[in-house]
Order: sequence, then C-alpha cells, then structure tokens
Amino acid sequence: MPISSLLVLTITLLSSSTYVKLVKAEHNQVPFTHHHQLLPAFPIASSPSQTQIHLKTRPTAVYRPRSLDTFHKARKATRTKLKWDVVHLDGPDVENLHTLAQLGRMSGNAYALPGQKDWYGIDPVWNISFPFGYEDAEDGFRGHVFLSQDNSTVVLSIKGTTLQGPTSKKDKYNDNLLFSCCCARVDLSWVFNQVCDCYAHNWRCDNKCLSDALIEDSLFYTVGVNLVNDLLMLYPTANLWLVGHSLGGALASLLGSTYGLPAVTFESPRDPIPQGACTGFGSPCAQAGYALETRCHLGKGIRIRYCRTHSIKEVITKVLEADGVEWEDGREVPEAKEEIGCVDCYKWEFGDFKGKTVHQKIAL
Repeated sequence: MPISSLLVLTITLLSSSTYVKLVKAEHNQVPFTHHHQLLPAFPIASSPSQTQIHLKTRPTAVYRPRSLDTFHKARKATRTKLKWDVVHLDGPDVENLHTLAQLGRMSGNAYALPGQKDWYGIDPVWNISFPFGYEDAEDGFRGHVFLSQDNSTVVLSIKGTTLQGPTSKKDKYNDNLLFSCCCARVDLSWVFNQVCDCYAHNWRCDNKCLSDALIEDSLFYTVGVNLVNDLLMLYPTANLWLVGHSLGGALASLLGSTYGLPAVTFESPRDPIPQGACTGFGSPCAQAGYALETRCHLGKGIRIRYCRTHSIKEVITKVLEADGVEWEDGREVPEAKEEIGCVDCYKWEFGDFKGKTVHQKIAL
C-alpha cells in the first residue's frame, strides 16, 4: 500500500463512552471581542438521512489552567505561578461512527460557507453556525463555530491549507513555520525560502528565536488562542470541542493541548503527504514550496488504509460514510492508539546558541 493511501485521525480524548441527548432550547447570540468578529449566524441544512438529534459523548479528563489570566501571563514567559486542575467534561465519542462523521463534516465545512457546493449538511442539533475569517478575503485563519441550540456544546472547526486561493500565502507560511524543524530550512536550496531567521548553521536552531517566531501575533496559532479564549468567556459552562483537517487539524490539536480541550483532527501533518515521501529535494511538496518535516502526533491516532488523496471529501465519502467498509474485530471505528517512541527533527540541535548550547530532541 503506497504511503499516499494512509489516513490518520489523531484524537486527544480519554475515558469511557456514554450516551447523551442534546435538547433544543433558546439560542442567544453574543459578538466576539478580539481578532475575529463572528459573521451573522447561518441556519444549517441538516443531513437528509438524519432525523435524530443525538450524539454520543464520553467522559473526558483534561488538565486545564485554573486562571486564564495567569495562563496568558505565563505564555508570555513571566514568572507567574500557574496552577492546573483536572477537569472532567463530556468529549465526543470517537468510537461512534456517526459522531466521527459529523465532526468530519464540520471539518470540511471550515472550507466553505453555507449554501456553497462544498458545504456538508449536518444534524439538526447543529443548526447555528458563526463563520469567522471570511470577512477579509486574505485573512487565512478561517472556519466556523457550531452551537447546539441550548449552547451546551460548542464546536470550533478550523480550515486547513488551501493550495490556490486568497488564503494560500498565509496558509503556506503557517505550514512551513509549524511543520518544518527550523524555519523551513530543509537544505541549502531553501536559503531564500526560510520563514524565520533562527538557523544557526550545522543543523542547529536557536530555541529563543524559534519560540518567539511561533507566538507572533500574525501566526494562526496565536489568533486561535484569542478565539478560544473568547469562546471560553462567552460560553463558560459549555463543552468546547476542536476539530479540523490538515493544517486546521494541527491547529486544533495545539489549541486543545494549550487549553485542555478535546480535539479531533483529520489528516493533520505528518500524514499522508509529509510521511517520509514528500520532504526531499525534488519532492512534490518541496517543488510547491512546502517544508513538511514533522511526523509525530499528540494524543491517539487511527490509521485507515482507504484514502488516496489529502482531501477531507475523500475522508467523508470514502471512509466515514462509505458503504461496505469493514473495520477490524467488527468495531464500528478502529481502535485509537498512542504513538510510542516517535521522534521529530532527530538531526537537529535546539538551544541558546548565543551562549551555552543545549542539545534537545523533540520526542513523543
């Protein structure tokens, strides 16, 4: 089976499953206050085959900062003491195929607006959607906030990379900064394509420089931090889930780890494109200007040998909703497993090269 036919769904969820019904109630609209203003809410066309307003969830244990204010000070490298609490919440049950398919559709919808040809209908409980990032054609950080009618569950869906379009330039910049080892410095041929100036010769990368580059205000991750912070303030008692495909999936995973939130991602790099087959000189990724070197994931992953393109449409139609697909041991969804011993950027040294060098490998 060629590498390009692998699909990985990375999942950061814990504990056992339970069955929960989401009920209808009045919806209150609240505007955002930070980088993105939510556009007016769209009524969402439901899936014609779905008449039940049910989703499966599972009790999920996560670590969450006790104070968001203290947390943001700590992110800026202050000496503030930060305390974390174990929080039990309802996360999506990714062992339930219908729930996983709904999250896949939401991930696909991050690329479009309701009514467009690439929009996927979803269950009636998710009949409120607030787009973000679409007010500026070149914004780049786009997606939707889906709400249940009683505001008890909020799903943030983040758009992945668009190869051709108004967001392509910013998408590529974020891809190369997040998924290369050091500023997209793959080899000598990338000298004029680096996205930051942290390379310190002989496969060494300055940690402080790289850390600063990764928290720039214009980076999608930083914009996402502000957006999640707004959602937590606007819906403090709601269950907030993060989903996304490709770059959007990686951002969902990072933001989930930052805030202690359940995240479900589809085909986030390393897979399938960057998994050892698209990183060398002359590779399709390099020719297109993408330095995709990472290969490890957070949480647990499901690997499925069905998809042949890096497209969320393929995931939805050929895997999650395809007829005749059989899983191992008669399971509704294959078992999610942790990656053991995965190492990223093994040939690089990371440290303070203005002073004493500190050797470091990034491993999961």
